[in-house]
Amino acid sequence: MSTAAFGPHNLPYGVFSHAGSEPRIGTRIGDQILDLTAAERTGLVDTGGSLQAATLNDLMSLGRPQWTALRQRLIELVTSKVIADLLLPVEQARMLLPIEVADYVDFYSSRDHATNVGRIFRPRAEPLPPNWLSLPIGYHGRAGTVVVSGTPVVRPNGQRLAGGGIEYGPCLRLDFEAEVGFVLGVPSAVGEPVPIEEFGERVFGVVLLNDWSARDLQQWESQPLGPFLAKSFLTSISPWVVPLDALAAARVAGPRQDPPVAGYLDRAQPWGLDLALEVAINDTVVSRPRFAGMYWTPDQQLAHLTVNGASTRTGDLYASGTVSGPAREQRGCLLELTWNGAEPIEVGDQTRTFLADGDTVTISATAPGPDGAVVGFGEVTGRVLPARG
Repeated sequence: MSTAAFGPHNLPYGVFSHAGSEPRIGTRIGDQILDLTAAERTGLVDTGGSLQAATLNDLMSLGRPQWTALRQRLIELVTSKVIADLLLPVEQARMLLPIEVADYVDFYSSRDHATNVGRIFRPRAEPLPPNWLSLPIGYHGRAGTVVVSGTPVVRPNGQRLAGGGIEYGPCLRLDFEAEVGFVLGVPSAVGEPVPIEEFGERVFGVVLLNDWSARDLQQWESQPLGPFLAKSFLTSISPWVVPLDALAAARVAGPRQDPPVAGYLDRAQPWGLDLALEVAINDTVVSRPRFAGMYWTPDQQLAHLTVNGASTRTGDLYASGTVSGPAREQRGCLLELTWNGAEPIEVGDQTRTFLADGDTVTISATAPGPDGAVVGFGEVTGRVLPARG
């Protein structure tokens, strides 16, 4: 990805260490990291000490006025020469998990993805569940297994159907899911739903996310309560959190929704995002999903996950669900790309139905920026290791 995608119009936040140092907060500019922990210590920025923490949570809790003020100050700094001593080449940094994840929710918001999954598993029935067009379907995941890009993916064990019986062993149909994640900054109290128009005040930024999935475990256990062990073993996110302010030029209206949605889901602003994702297995591009086509937009997802009075906390993460489009090359997981293994795809000089040990999956993305610029998200990557035990 071009370093121009990380110009002053972007300035994503991350947490890194260098030469064994304690975790430090930084922002990426080109192929370098500006050490914001050091910048605050020297008085170049002032957030009341939030940049001295080991994660972004303290900064995220400050709210939009402080986020905007810091961003404006950083734009001034990165276009000056006073920060030369605070820059570190990206390749010399070890990127860490940028947030302390409080809760994790995953949605199911691509109509193309949901339709394909329905056709695969229920070929003689309506592909969409009866509630799908009325509300953003989702489930609670496991916050403790959200990891930063580069963390190995150990093939999970579990129960699966085999030959009419049940057997226990390593997952045989390991999959990726290309998704986009949203990180909450300002919390909400129990019993207080977050109105849809407050999305921009509550959400700090956006990450790329891989919802690793054990399809054979999922098919057996999801009767009737949905994903559990098939999803909870690992979820990977990118190390850079792109602030919402950097995505102003990428905002688009979401797709028309029919039937009309409930009042609390009426979109107050255009919060669809024109993100171009790319998925590669072992450096072979296998999919190019587009996020702009997602039926349920992130503001609707936030409104729905709190409409019953569920509280949110600083560091809550919620994901879009698999990003897929109408064309085969836009499908965001192997379940769709290979039609549950019936149509293998080429990966270099090999074929795949599902992931093999040693495979590396990399998801990257860009978005349009101001005046023709490009906003980069970096990438989220993981290598599959054999099952243990």
